[in-house]
Formats: sequence, C-alpha cells, structure tokens
Amino acid sequence: MRAYERFPLIAIEAFFYFVVRAGGRAVTVLPVTLLRGLDPLGQLRVRYPLSGDETGLLSHVWHCYDAWVPGEPNLEAVTGAMRELAAERGAAWYGFVNVPRGSALGDGLVSLGFPARHIEDRFRADLRPFGDVTDYVASANPRGRANMRRNGRRAGDAGARSASIPLEEADLAEIGELCERTAARHGTGSFYPQEVFAGFLTELGDAAHVIEVRERGRLVGAAVCLRDESRFHAWACGVDYEVGGNYSPYPLLYPLSVGQALREGLTTLEGGRGNHVFKLRHGLTPLPLDACLLPVR
Repeated sequence: MRAYERFPLIAIEAFFYFVVRAGGRAVTVLPVTLLRGLDPLGQLRVRYPLSGDETGLLSHVWHCYDAWVPGEPNLEAVTGAMRELAAERGAAWYGFVNVPRGSALGDGLVSLGFPARHIEDRFRADLRPFGDVTDYVASANPRGRANMRRNGRRAGDAGARSASIPLEEADLAEIGELCERTAARHGTGSFYPQEVFAGFLTELGDAAHVIEVRERGRLVGAAVCLRDESRFHAWACGVDYEVGGNYSPYPLLYPLSVGQALREGLTTLEGGRGNHVFKLRHGLTPLPLDACLLPVR
C-alpha cells in the first residue's frame, strides 16, 4: 500500500484507511481510493448505468485482483462509513471491485443490498502436488503440455534465453515500456504507465521478482511477479510478438513462473486476470470476480 501511494499507477485523487476499533484495539481495516474515472479497464460501464468517468470511492486499488477486508467483517459499519465519505467527497458511486465470487465478503455485501455483477475471472493453480516444473508441465492437458514443450524448443532454436532474476538486476524502464506497449494492444496502455512503473516496483523491493526472455539480447518477454507468504503472483506481463522464430514468449514465461514459485516453496500460483483460453488450457482454475457497487444517494 505504501508503494502504491508513492507511485500510483492510475490517477487517484486521495487514499483513505478505515479502521474499526473495539476496546481500543483495531479489529477491521479497509483501504479505499477516491478516483475520478472509476472504470479504467472498461469493466463497469457495461454492467452499471455509468459512463466510467464519474468519481468513485472503491475498495483498495484496481491493480489488485483480490479484494477482501482484513480482520472481522464489520461490513455494515465499513460500508456505512464508505457511503458517508463518498457523499462528502462528491463521489457518484461507492463499493468494492474484484470481489471473489462465493467469498464471505461477496455474500456479506449482497446481504446489505449491493448487487454482485461479474466483471472478470482471475486464474490460479494449486502447486502443492508438484515437486518441480517438469511435474507441473507433465500434468497439463495434452494440448497445453504439447504447446509448452513445442514452444520451448522453437524459442531455443531462435536463440531465445530466459532468466529469473531479482528486482535489483532488472532493467525496470525497459520492462515497463514493454508492459505498457503490450497493454496498449488491448486498449489499456495507461494501466501500466512507464513513468511510474519502475518507481512502484523499486518501492516493493523483495516483494517483487522479474522473469524475462531475451532473443539474442533483445527483451521479448517479461513477467513482473509478486510474492506473499504462500502465493506467487504472475502480476504483469509484457510480450513482443515480433520474434525471430515461430514461437511466442508468453508460453515461456508461464512455466518459468511456476518453476520460480516451486523453488521458493510457495503453494499457489496466481495467474492474474484475462487470457482465458491459454490459462484454461494450461491448467489454471478460474475464480470469478464481481463488482459490488451502489450509487451515492
């Protein structure tokens, strides 16, 4: 949260932190952001009666796909405080985005009158059954397994080399430019603004890791990964499809991320949002994400 405050990747007007106390002890916390243009990915305007340019008070940040409320729920108190703050700051909407379907948070919000509308899926893989990445690749369905192996051979023939490197050894400006350019292909280039991307990652320090693919020295693929106590997050990805051989850098980055997670002893790979066809074919499980928003009355 500190890194995102110092280097916000989208235009945020203000950060706030709700704390519920009982007997002087914090029992619930919730970070929220006030942003003008509450729909940077275009996922809300087709599900709610809004243009996307309105001001909204939203849970956490769009770049996090895992909305939850640390501590005891206290949702009625928290959402009431959100509504009051949203009205005070002139926001048109308030609520939560990227709420896991079937979670206690989602069920609690629905019971309070928030609609739950599906906006995207995030993907994850349970790594506990596997000793190394070879075991994982062998477990994929036949098409996914063949694709990863074939793609790896073709990349090697084209002179591509991969590396899993600590953050301090990575060229963050180069990686940021590639991630921004890749996102622009999908109309969301502003989601990874190059000018603040490197600063955000540097502030994360050991919580971030980089996996890269270079073809004869040129960066053609990069995965920016984040880690917590049990999960390895393949969080942001940049790919240059103008490569010298008949391969794609993206299927190289995925097993490399799995391998790094297993070497670190982490039990879950979080594969991020989108790219459904590839992720389903290669062994990841979807988890629907909902938006739970209400207009400020």
